[in-house]
Amino acid sequence: MPLRLHNTLSGQIELLEPRNGQPLRIYACGPTVYDYGHIGNFRTFVHVDILRRFLRQQGVPLRHVMNITDVDDKIIRNATAAGVTIHDYTPKYERAFLEDLKALNIEQPEFLARATEHIPEMVTLIEQLVARGAAYRGEDGSYYFRIASFPGYGKLSKKDLGGMEDGARVDVDEYDKDSARDFALWKSAKPGEFYWESRIGAGRPGWHIECSAMAMKYLGESFDLHIGGEDLMFPHHENEIAQSESATGKTFARHWMHVRFLLVEGKKMSKSLGNFFTLRDLLLRGYKASTIRFLLTSVPYRNPLNFTFDGLTESTHAVERLRSFVERLDKGDFPAGITPTLAAATEKALADFTAAMEDDLNTAQARAAIFELVRAANIAADHNELRSGDVPPILNVLTRFDEIFCVLEDHDEEAARFALEWATQEGRLDAAATEALAAYTLSDAEIDDRIAERNAARKARNFARSDEIRDELAAKGILIEDGKDGARWRRK
Repeated sequence: MPLRLHNTLSGQIELLEPRNGQPLRIYACGPTVYDYGHIGNFRTFVHVDILRRFLRQQGVPLRHVMNITDVDDKIIRNATAAGVTIHDYTPKYERAFLEDLKALNIEQPEFLARATEHIPEMVTLIEQLVARGAAYRGEDGSYYFRIASFPGYGKLSKKDLGGMEDGARVDVDEYDKDSARDFALWKSAKPGEFYWESRIGAGRPGWHIECSAMAMKYLGESFDLHIGGEDLMFPHHENEIAQSESATGKTFARHWMHVRFLLVEGKKMSKSLGNFFTLRDLLLRGYKASTIRFLLTSVPYRNPLNFTFDGLTESTHAVERLRSFVERLDKGDFPAGITPTLAAATEKALADFTAAMEDDLNTAQARAAIFELVRAANIAADHNELRSGDVPPILNVLTRFDEIFCVLEDHDEEAARFALEWATQEGRLDAAATEALAAYTLSDAEIDDRIAERNAARKARNFARSDEIRDELAAKGILIEDGKDGARWRRK
């Protein structure tokens, strides 16, 4: 069945499908590379990844564009304070963003579009708006969009803009007030500020025009789906619609998806409250990248997520339970045959998982279907009722699950080592981080060698040496579990 997804524009759950046999065309708002990304940002990026992985699993070809905003007010402010140009300032944070995506197993889109590489397209779009009477040049040489020229303004955010003051202008990239004002498309050059020479004068683009120009370059004047966090709905997405549709006379995006806010321990994330966390902050506390990704999927995208450290602990246990179950299936010696009740449970789990994902990406229900199968299969195995013929279908369901959620394969060592290297280079590796990441000072091969040495000691009945190796590994965060199938280890 096709994916049914909530459309912010209509307020309805609608089928999401490509037009005219083309790939599904998606534009997703990317980062503003002025600093390291925080976990609220990555909640949106994880859910975009969940969406694209599910669509591809369903056989839907994609043309997915994500912008990199590498010029805006915050970037100019920070670069000026650092005494460098924006071209010297932003690459560090763009690299960091892409590294964080990799750590969280988030796929890159088909196209990454940097704002600074699309200035000519923005200038052309502004000229089109001026020609249509939707934009005008201010006294200082800046260009503004005339909101009164677009009667549909507010149709996405559903804001009541009846008190809008005609002609009032705002020249900052972001503003919090609900009042709508003519917004800057092009900001004239200011002394000491980076600028481009162009047909409309020296200056640089406003934030909103960037996304419209890049989306239409790669996806056409009208495309299928636009995605972003709910904080971008107004004014950014509202302004994108107004300027794009004023220029083309066509629907900009047919479908809009917005990911809800993330709270931390029930409060809005804020540096002043001390609850502002980047992905790297959490990795340096010893939390696994897979755990963080899994927690970010625990609540469907249309509901706010309360991010807690208890929740991280629960997600750690959940991922370990899944991995231990897969290992049990892989290493177990089960009698021949098939258990009919378990076969039925496996079929139901796959059907329920798929139905949940098709129903507005209900990640909570999808996860619940998988854990119900794990519970049923573990009970069967405990009672010697799991048969060898049951294993491949169960593993197939888990493979389908992991093609989207990406937590069964253990890439945590790579992410932890990356965090260690970064913290060392940046001078941020304190004693607490060193202790938290002690489990990653040994490679998998080194741990396997120590386990083999311990097994040999046990076989020789040298239990003192066996215990010594166990304690040495425990001190480095490696926990050993002895079972009837032999010793298994995991990082703390």
